[in-house]
Amino acid sequence: MKNRFSKINEFLEMPEEITTNKPKITILGFEELVIENYKNILEYEEIFIKINTYIGAININGFNLKLIQMNKEDIMITGKIDSIDFEEIEQ
Repeated sequence: MKNRFSKINEFLEMPEEITTNKPKITILGFEELVIENYKNILEYEEIFIKINTYIGAININGFNLKLIQMNKEDIMITGKIDSIDFEEIEQ
């Protein structure tokens, strides 16, 4: 069944982040980050933000980090972003 949906999505040229729970990360320069398909916020400080997704955690390190926009689909973070790393969920 999953293979059938995969072929349909491919035929319709649907982006993978729309048809799955995989996060999409968009980075604009060193000061803005948007994460789509997130679950919740695990930690939030001015120097560190940890976002939980359906496939693992995304860690954002920097200075003056702020959650500017947040809704059910995506979250926007601004500030001086130094690094981003990932903690994958083992399956």
